[in-house]
Amino acid sequence: MTLFKFDLYGRTIIATRNESGWNMFYAGAEGKRRPAPDIIVPSEVAESELEQYLADLCHEWATDQNPSVKQLS
Repeated sequence: MTLFKFDLYGRTIIATRNESGWNMFYAGAEGKRRPAPDIIVPSEVAESELEQYLADLCHEWATDQNPSVKQLS
């Protein structure tokens, strides 16, 4: 399983990929995670495209304080 962590306009998101596709989670401050059913990433999105896909999908979350998406790991 491949794991990616993003700062998605101020929200910490964890993306995991397995044989069936992408699974998205909200990361809590204490290290726990919960499913993010409102962030759906098609299985055909490549790892190299994920950051841009998330930026396009959730662009309405952008604020002056959190204007971008950054991969954390």
